[in-house]
Amino acid sequence: MRIFVVIDRMLKFTWKRSFLWSVLILVLELAAYAQNKRDDRKYVAGHLQSSVNNETSGIAASSIHPDIFYIHNDSGDTSRFFAINSEGALIGTYYYPPADKSYLGAKDCEDIAVGPGPIAKKSYVYVADIGDNAELNKFVTIYRVPEPGLPAKADANTNVQSDALFVKYPDGAKDAETLMIDPLEKLIYIVTKRHKDVGVYTAPLNFKPNDTVTLTKRCMLHFRGLQPFKWIVSGDIAKDGSQVILKSYSRVYYWKREGNEPIWQTLQRKPNQPAYEQERLGEAIGFSPNGKSFYTVSEGKNQPIYLYPVPKP
Repeated sequence: MRIFVVIDRMLKFTWKRSFLWSVLILVLELAAYAQNKRDDRKYVAGHLQSSVNNETSGIAASSIHPDIFYIHNDSGDTSRFFAINSEGALIGTYYYPPADKSYLGAKDCEDIAVGPGPIAKKSYVYVADIGDNAELNKFVTIYRVPEPGLPAKADANTNVQSDALFVKYPDGAKDAETLMIDPLEKLIYIVTKRHKDVGVYTAPLNFKPNDTVTLTKRCMLHFRGLQPFKWIVSGDIAKDGSQVILKSYSRVYYWKREGNEPIWQTLQRKPNQPAYEQERLGEAIGFSPNGKSFYTVSEGKNQPIYLYPVPKP
């Protein structure tokens, strides 16, 4: 661990920091994948079938379409997300307008979630443009899109309207890859990615278009392990708010909510660690609609979609 801290300090004030960290993470992930990969075929539910799904970084189950999930690509893509089924077939592609009109699209989308919003009994897709490898951004953006209908043809492109929320951290810029929606407290949750400990932040779910909000810092979480393998890269809250799950590069952490307690309090208890086979670049995790299982997907073309049971009570 010490070597990563030394390297990070050496690169802290240089433009090379982000690039070199990315290279280092990739090398270490490949090494870990080669060492730890086991026979995981029993967990495979399907495979991503379209070449456009080549860098999946988030997955969330639809609340209105059975067997439909929303995914998106990581940095370098434009402002869009996709609908797939549980077997990985592409169902539709949805384009939303970027908040920064001078930019070609979203900058670094890292997670996606589905949950309630400003209109009662209506479901929304939330896309998190919250990646900030160099930790320099003054604010990051969350897009809210009413859950769209499904197109007649899988190769159809659909334009959708979105509302943008600009969020700032109260204690300086952060890199984050986890966005979750709590349907009970009506809060947006962001969990940061890097460093020895990660921060848990919230913002109100009912925001006005183009609002700028300073996040509320709720707590810090510590996970055992070696950086960067323990960095938090995705998470989800179950549709009924009763369960929460976080994913690092190497492990999955699961909690059962007690009553209506705040999720940030739930996260401070010792987590369960359900079955999980480490993926090469696994950055997406999401509950099934009924909350009895969870899905994970890795970056890359034609990647497997894994389905695991949640821990038994």
